[in-house]
Amino acid sequence: MRRANILASPVYIVLLLLAHGLIGQELPASSPTLLMKSGTLVKLQLAETISSARAHESDRLEFSVVKDVVIGGFTVIRTGALAKGSVIGVKGKRPLGMGGNVTVRLDSVKLTNGQSMGLVARKEYKGKSRTLRMGMEMAIAGAVYWPAAPVFLMSRGRDRTVLKGAEVTAYTRDDSLLVTEKLPRAQEGVSELSETIKLLPPQALDGEGRQGDMLNLMFLAKEDDLKMAFARAGWIKPDKSKPRIVWRLMWQRTHYTKLPMYSLYVFGRVQDYSFVLPDPDSIVAQRHHLRIWKTGGEVDGVPLWAGAATHDVSIEFVKHTFHIFHRIDPNVDAERDFIATNLAQTRQFTREEYMNCAKPLFSAENATGQKYYSDSRMLMLELNGKAAPMAGTTEVAGN
Repeated sequence: MRRANILASPVYIVLLLLAHGLIGQELPASSPTLLMKSGTLVKLQLAETISSARAHESDRLEFSVVKDVVIGGFTVIRTGALAKGSVIGVKGKRPLGMGGNVTVRLDSVKLTNGQSMGLVARKEYKGKSRTLRMGMEMAIAGAVYWPAAPVFLMSRGRDRTVLKGAEVTAYTRDDSLLVTEKLPRAQEGVSELSETIKLLPPQALDGEGRQGDMLNLMFLAKEDDLKMAFARAGWIKPDKSKPRIVWRLMWQRTHYTKLPMYSLYVFGRVQDYSFVLPDPDSIVAQRHHLRIWKTGGEVDGVPLWAGAATHDVSIEFVKHTFHIFHRIDPNVDAERDFIATNLAQTRQFTREEYMNCAKPLFSAENATGQKYYSDSRMLMLELNGKAAPMAGTTEVAGN
């Protein structure tokens, strides 16, 4: 009687129906996963400037991812994602002409699903040594007055400054299974040009990390076409060799057309190319000049280059520092547009397009403290390597 009551109870009937329903259905399938293997390459940039003169071991560092990491059609790491690292070694400049060193390590990066992934990367940045110069100074001092020679053993090298934007390559530490439903699909048809512009800083830096000239031009061109275009338009490359600079200053003086240019840095790298177009009526004091960096971006296999153009209008001498520098035209947009007009006269480009900078820059100062202003646009020029040179132009494009 008791068994019959249990079988007839509402609770038993409900449980029986639920069990029957579960048995008649398939168990839910597990979410699909994606394997992210150890050793997956991640490209990053340093988010701040560091120096062997000021850094300390265990200082925390931040890095920014510069290119999407895509696996199986899913974006696993997004451009601009934050990565963390640290300083693991610092040596200041030392006697015997030895320079300072900074060693950094990457620790982890944020994935698009919110997880952190361990990274493997270690890079040492070494300052310039003065050991050879110290030896020469000792030899000269020894020949003149040998007791003075040991003093030069105290000569120190240079501190190492690692600039914001310096590029670092890291690799994922371990294999990891990622649930795909938590990952965004990779975007198709994303413009490499617009993605490159997003990564560009608004200004180049000098060797100490001070903000310098505005990046106001971009070129879409193969390397040989880039060099040939400016050679055809009459631009020349400034001298880099110090002995050559001194020799030409002595003998050519105000007719010296290849006066050197200061080094500026983008992505932690000095410019790949420098071009100048001297004013024939005032060769040394006035000149158009341009620095160009390879960005690493491409459009249909053709490299993208970033440029910073300014117009030197006079030379000034600073008495209290004994420095000579060029004063620039503060309207840097005029120089940007001049370059387009200059190349157009020799049929050197097939397309020009004005684009807004990722970080607006309407006024700023260069590394020597000179103010300039802009409408905050970059001009992109696509160069045509098949264009025939105009009469009277040259095609010398050596390094």
